Amino acid sequence: MKSDIYGQHIFTEAELCLLYLQDPSRTLKHVLVDRVINFDDILQLENIPELIEYIDPKLSVEQFDDKNQSTWHLPLEYLNMDIAKYVLDKCTTGEELQRAGDELIKFQERGMFILLKYLKYLVDTMRKNNIVWGVGRGSSVASFVLFLLEVHRINSLYYDLSIDEFLK
Repeated sequence: MKSDIYGQHIFTEAELCLLYLQDPSRTLKHVLVDRVINFDDILQLENIPELIEYIDPKLSVEQFDDKNQSTWHLPLEYLNMDIAKYVLDKCTTGEELQRAGDELIKFQERGMFILLKYLKYLVDTMRKNNIVWGVGRGSSVASFVLFLLEVHRINSLYYDLSIDEFLK
């Protein structure tokens, strides 16, 4: 197996077949392959998963980011949720409402609501699967919204951290 310039693993036909044969129930929908293949020809089975999505390794980093940021693989429950309402409902004081509202406006201006939905999904998935994640680090701890989503455990209001440290 090799990796592309984005650090994603790219499988050969043989590696992909081995993965499938080791676990036929495994989802292979979003695996990168070194070339487009036809599972029916290789495995000669009737119920083959959808053909693997192929991403051109010649894409620039910016093109790759644009392509992936337009396609978030989220369950409909998260895709359709009102993330602003969810965040604001978690606030208990006027100060919290003001800070969360100010941050949400900045997230919205940058088109990042889909990211907030994905982070909510990620946290819920980690909690459901008993995966431990860190307390928080770097500039992300300046975001009160991320604190409310439980991405980190640092209350930026308590420590008087400016959102400008996060969303520069």
